[in-house]
Amino acid sequence: MSHAIRRASELALDETTVTALRAALKTTADEVVQAIIDEVPPYAGALSGHMGATIRRAVRTALGHYLDLASGNATGGDGSDAAYELGRGEVRDGRSMDALLSAYRVGARVAWRCLAAGAVPAGLPAAEVAKFAELTFAYIDELSAASAAGHADELAARGRAHERHLEHLARDLLAGASPDVLLASAQRAGWQPPVSLTAVLLPAAQARPAYRALDPSTLVLDDLPDTTGVLLVPDADRSHLLRQLTDRTAVVGPARPWTRASASYARAVRARSLSCDIRDTEDHLPELVLSADADAFADLRARALAPLRPLPAATAQRLEETLRAWLLHQGRRDEVAAALFVHPQTVRYRMSQLRELFPDLASPHRVLELTLAVGLRAG
Repeated sequence: MSHAIRRASELALDETTVTALRAALKTTADEVVQAIIDEVPPYAGALSGHMGATIRRAVRTALGHYLDLASGNATGGDGSDAAYELGRGEVRDGRSMDALLSAYRVGARVAWRCLAAGAVPAGLPAAEVAKFAELTFAYIDELSAASAAGHADELAARGRAHERHLEHLARDLLAGASPDVLLASAQRAGWQPPVSLTAVLLPAAQARPAYRALDPSTLVLDDLPDTTGVLLVPDADRSHLLRQLTDRTAVVGPARPWTRASASYARAVRARSLSCDIRDTEDHLPELVLSADADAFADLRARALAPLRPLPAATAQRLEETLRAWLLHQGRRDEVAAALFVHPQTVRYRMSQLRELFPDLASPHRVLELTLAVGLRAG
């Protein structure tokens, strides 16, 4: 406490004055505490019972350190460590730094009034009273600074711990942890589970900026492999969410019950693997279905389109395109011709070829197989 020590070096209270002030310590501490209760609303109910006794002892201890300093007999601690811990404790008790500083201001005023009332009758020379006042307020200022540091450090530590808990919850959700694990993780993070979560994939560098525009309960991870970031948005209005992400390279998965957020994440990942142009997975469900098992789809295509294999590549491609248009337009020849930019007679000719290659083309099962086989390639 360099400033207070410098002030103390200019003032050495005589033994008579110090004895008088020490005799009034308990009364002074009680008046300080009572004034704080009366004048600082957050402390109105906080300084009664055991807590009140503890605070009174702390005030008396601080005043005792102060008198040691003022008398030139200071040894050991100066009270700043206790003030630092007081600041940390105020965070745990839910009080703001503004409340604590207000308490210090009130305490300084009342302490000075009580100390001056004891020092002057004990014979403190008038010339020394101003120095005594400066020392008193310098001491209180440095205690309040130590408390402010403790308060800020505790808030920062709690913020980091909270962030870690939220990140751990997000990782549990993406990993598909059990509902019991997820509930415990949410409780540790102080996070109120929503009805649903929607996963959003985007570049890691965009995750935090995008998060700031969303629901504050959104969970965010920006350190996944491949420089990918993930947002888990609670109870999202989908159209509004997509508008908020218009200027970002995002893939939006489906809304899922919050304990099944991993399903939304998995679909977004798969959509991104299909194409960099996909934004809303709900607009690409056929492609996602057909790509769910790539090997099975390849086998289906090979079997369903086997009759085209012996043909020249260009012919096989034209017939496959015709087949797809025919299936899409349910055999309406003029619509098929318009889609292919050919004459309806050309469609008639190609379809006669296809019916020779696929004798069971009218079979519902064959139509289903061929629809799936040609669906993804054209999509």
